[in-house]
Amino acid sequence: MKKTVQLNTYNNDHFNPGAGRLKRACWHIVNAVFFKSFFHFYGLKVFLLKIFGAEIGVNVIIKPNVNIKYPWNLIVGNNVWIGEEVWIDNLVMVQIGNNVCISQGALLLCGNHNFSKTSFDLITGTIVLEDGVWIGAKSIVGPNVICHSHSVLSVNSVASKDLQAYGIYRGNPAQLIKERIVE
Repeated sequence: MKKTVQLNTYNNDHFNPGAGRLKRACWHIVNAVFFKSFFHFYGLKVFLLKIFGAEIGVNVIIKPNVNIKYPWNLIVGNNVWIGEEVWIDNLVMVQIGNNVCISQGALLLCGNHNFSKTSFDLITGTIVLEDGVWIGAKSIVGPNVICHSHSVLSVNSVASKDLQAYGIYRGNPAQLIKERIVE
């Protein structure tokens, strides 16, 4: 998996989400019916994501009430668990490695706004969750962040900067609290 981040700024009138209006409209309907609901058929969810351009590995579990903004901006590895009420706000690319857990209510947020301009121009940045990462319940990963191999973002924490490999982070902003030991 290619592991890169990019940060872009757009005048609000010039952002291109990567698909035309018809495809986006169709996705919003599919997302509402099959993802942002109590629908449990994981295989069908994976199939639908692939139809809309996502790259999805094997053994991917997508729990109910998950919101995915644009599947064509999503790469998911093998053995990934996406918990209830997760929001993947992927205005740009989100890459999720193998053996990753994104717990209930977590938010992967690829966009923000430039508060120093009256136009509040959109700022986007990719997110990369490398192999073995665990994003805790109600946590937020912001734009232009790489959560390196086997890092942990604990419950209700905010990652606005990269997390080092095998680090356990907590708080807002997330601070390294100790090393993760994997047996």
